[in-house]
Amino acid sequence: MDFYSKPGEYDAINYVPHTESHGTKELWRVFLILLGITILDFGIYFAMGPSGLRNVIFIFFGLVKAYFIVGAFMHMKNEKIALALIILVPVIFIIGLVMGLLYEGNALTMVK
Repeated sequence: MDFYSKPGEYDAINYVPHTESHGTKELWRVFLILLGITILDFGIYFAMGPSGLRNVIFIFFGLVKAYFIVGAFMHMKNEKIALALIILVPVIFIIGLVMGLLYEGNALTMVK
């Protein structure tokens, strides 16, 4: 058995690499934030009666959770702005299209 004493050399059979976190601390932090927001969602759901304000709060919390999920788990936080815009701009247009179609669809029922 050869012993390697130089810093760059190692025995490939007996080598045990140094363990690193690989960003798991960040993922657990995001998980706990998402868990806290979800618990807050449930609390608001059972504390408030049905209203438009409750719907706005749920939409806001949903967008916040989507931001954390896309940023951490889909790795968009570390991407260049051009790639993020390539993904976000069509989503914004699709949301606008759906809202416009819902508005026009409701206008057709008002005419009849």
